[in-house]
Amino acid sequence: MKFGYSIKQKTKIAILLFCIMGCTILIRFLEDKSVKNMNNSFVSLYNDRLIPATDLFYIAEYVDQKRLLLDNALYPAVHDVFNGKKLKTGLNKINGSIDSLISGYEKTYLVKQEKEQMANLKKILWGNRMFEEKTLTTMEHEGLERARIAHEVFGRNASSEIIQQLSELMRIQRMVGQELIKDTEFMVSGNKLYSSLQMVLAIVIGILIVGIIFTSNVVKIKNEKFNLN
Repeated sequence: MKFGYSIKQKTKIAILLFCIMGCTILIRFLEDKSVKNMNNSFVSLYNDRLIPATDLFYIAEYVDQKRLLLDNALYPAVHDVFNGKKLKTGLNKINGSIDSLISGYEKTYLVKQEKEQMANLKKILWGNRMFEEKTLTTMEHEGLERARIAHEVFGRNASSEIIQQLSELMRIQRMVGQELIKDTEFMVSGNKLYSSLQMVLAIVIGILIVGIIFTSNVVKIKNEKFNLN
């Protein structure tokens, strides 16, 4: 009878320990997955948010450089001589740098709003370049005065529209970045919970081990007393 009772108790303990082992493995799996997701969030925050945000700043600088080039060409100092080839080379060089930054930006992860704003930005940039070419042609064939008139009517707002689109993209960048930070904070909270569960399971295992040792000692003492009798 005692033997059967002992086997029954040991079976219960073994099942309980097996369940604890399964929970520990599951918690470990969830913890590893959470750490992996956290790492992906940090990588995305750097590659898809921080670097592109910096690129948007550089694009804004290049747009301003183009504005200055055109202004200097349209409103030159008295001693300056118009050099259409030099102006065209400078504009093409800046446009190439902008294209490179745009291409890199489009390779990152873009949310729906970013895709829409990027499409609008590319349209405005394309229109701006068409106007630049027309301005150069007007300068060469019709003179500065005619080019200035066209610039005042159509060209002045081009840079402002581009900067506005860039500002909107930067706003979206901040918004998505904040969402990534919130997701990371949630993952950190999850890891703290997993650590607490592991601590609880470790305590339970410790209690079970103490209980098994105590039970074994009691059975041993009873057997010794029985043998003495």
